[in-house]
Amino acid sequence: MTDRHREPNAPVDRKKLAGMALAALGVVYGDIGTSPLYAFKESLHAAHEGGGPMPILGILSLILWALILIVSLKYIMFILRADHRGEGGILALVGLLFDPDCCRRKLLGQRATITFTVVGIFGAALLYGDGMITPAISVLSAVEGIGYAAPQLSSWVVPISVVILFALFVCQRFGTGRVGNVFGPVMLVWFGFLAVVGLWNLVQAPGVLAAFNPLHGLAHLRDHGFHGFLVLGSVFLAVTGAEALYADLGHFGRGPIRLGWQALVLPALALNYLGQGAAVMVNPAAAENPFYAAVPGWALYPAIALATAATVIASQALISGAFSLTLQAIYLGYCPRLAVRHTSHSQRGQIYIPDVNWGLMIACIALVVTFQSSGALASAYGIAVTLTMLLTTTLFAAVTYQVWRWPLWASLSFGIFFGIIEIAFFVANSFKIIHGGWFALAAAAIIFLLMTTWKAGRKALFQRIQSSLVPLPDFLREIAGNPPPRVKGSAIFLSSTAGPVPLSLLHNLRHNKVLHETIILFSVNTEMRAYLDDNEDTIEVKDNGQGFYSVVARYGYMETPNVPVVISLLPDFGVPLNPADITYFLSRERIVPARDSSLGRVRRAVFAFLSRNANSPADFFCLPPGRVVELGMQVEC
Repeated sequence: MTDRHREPNAPVDRKKLAGMALAALGVVYGDIGTSPLYAFKESLHAAHEGGGPMPILGILSLILWALILIVSLKYIMFILRADHRGEGGILALVGLLFDPDCCRRKLLGQRATITFTVVGIFGAALLYGDGMITPAISVLSAVEGIGYAAPQLSSWVVPISVVILFALFVCQRFGTGRVGNVFGPVMLVWFGFLAVVGLWNLVQAPGVLAAFNPLHGLAHLRDHGFHGFLVLGSVFLAVTGAEALYADLGHFGRGPIRLGWQALVLPALALNYLGQGAAVMVNPAAAENPFYAAVPGWALYPAIALATAATVIASQALISGAFSLTLQAIYLGYCPRLAVRHTSHSQRGQIYIPDVNWGLMIACIALVVTFQSSGALASAYGIAVTLTMLLTTTLFAAVTYQVWRWPLWASLSFGIFFGIIEIAFFVANSFKIIHGGWFALAAAAIIFLLMTTWKAGRKALFQRIQSSLVPLPDFLREIAGNPPPRVKGSAIFLSSTAGPVPLSLLHNLRHNKVLHETIILFSVNTEMRAYLDDNEDTIEVKDNGQGFYSVVARYGYMETPNVPVVISLLPDFGVPLNPADITYFLSRERIVPARDSSLGRVRRAVFAFLSRNANSPADFFCLPPGRVVELGMQVEC
């Protein structure tokens, strides 16, 4: 079993565990690890307090207990246990609920199935919004250190941020493999730096350790009323990277992720937040930018350089996550085919999707130019992540009852406890909507509309085509009674479903009046699993007689179908073909409006646009360009 198929709880030796934990630092913890750059600063600004021990202790207490409850308790202790065939993320929870091999109770009804599917897809759409905002706010917050160190250079913060983001996205086509080895060590230095700076300031004002008492956070909420409650919207910035812990479960397993959090990340974050609080206690003016104010003067410029490197790494993690999420959506039928390039021969998870890359780049640069500062951009940040976390809690509670057979009271208790906390964060963040939070929700809504429209459009298109299809037995009886001429060679007709005769075969016979000696009806079956086990039979071959063979290739939703590889294995199944004498036939549908369409006018137009701009099936299935024949047809939809 390969590392990609290794179960998250599989035992590993200590040396390997430490190495994987180090690698996880550069991918899993990049987002949450750069939160100290802006989380405490924005919380102080939201509280409108610079000095005085009580507001500082209250905010620090809220941040520390958010890290403990949301990250340590919810994600590290509970959520990481919910892997689907070794993979994590909100779509993995959907897969767990609908995988008959996993469910131990009666399967969900149709209404519940639709509801939970919509929840999962909308959660995935929200992650795209997070992927747009995180690189922008992270890079901006790091580069703003230049303005703090040299105020006369403040006007250069935005241009420098744009250049860094542009370079980051341009380099994506080379893949993360070449630079991945340095990500972990750089983040190790970063977290060590956070801890050292925190300790250096903590010695000067050890009284901030009282923030570990949760009563200070509760007192802050009580004493400051509604305004104190709104501070939660900024406090939440400290945990915005928590969803990455779960999304990257399949890359490292839960052991290395837990080790990295408990041994290094949590202590370093806690020390740095406490150190920032101590710096503000000693010098209330430090509230303007407590992260850089806590750094000794001689280390200020190295800190800016290190922070910039850390934010680039954090951005890389979100960009790579968007690529993986898009690949899942393509194979689950919620996204049109896009060009997918694999950047590593040894790790299948390293991919590059140009369309997604350039779209994210345009969105990130537009956000930087529009909002101009991390403080202004913080208003757009958080609301998408709070919603994602709330949806994850809902799905996880359903998994504990449906799959793990928890008692109903236990599943409800989990959902209610964390749901109340995350609803409070969401409500506090909702007041940011008019100040920029609308962007994340609008981006998620547009992506959700595109994903569901593509799914509904493909379903409607399939129903239209289904009425024109001919069952294979009927077709075989017809050509047996009136056999057409047969020519040498093998023809492979790709179809989205096994069983009926592909339209491309019917059109080829109607126009060319001939059939090849060997005809293979090829279809791909994408299962609700990320990867299939190495020992599974992934190819099904059926001899239908008269030179016709039906082939079904099974893949997980994170695997890339490579049709020529499967075809090269068919002689072992008794299929007589010469790999050098093969022609691939595809059908290309052109959508035209139908009066009785189940799609509305707007969604039909969107679906037609997506269909026209979808990547060619020949490229998507890795077909050799010189052996492909595409047959176009108009289909009402």
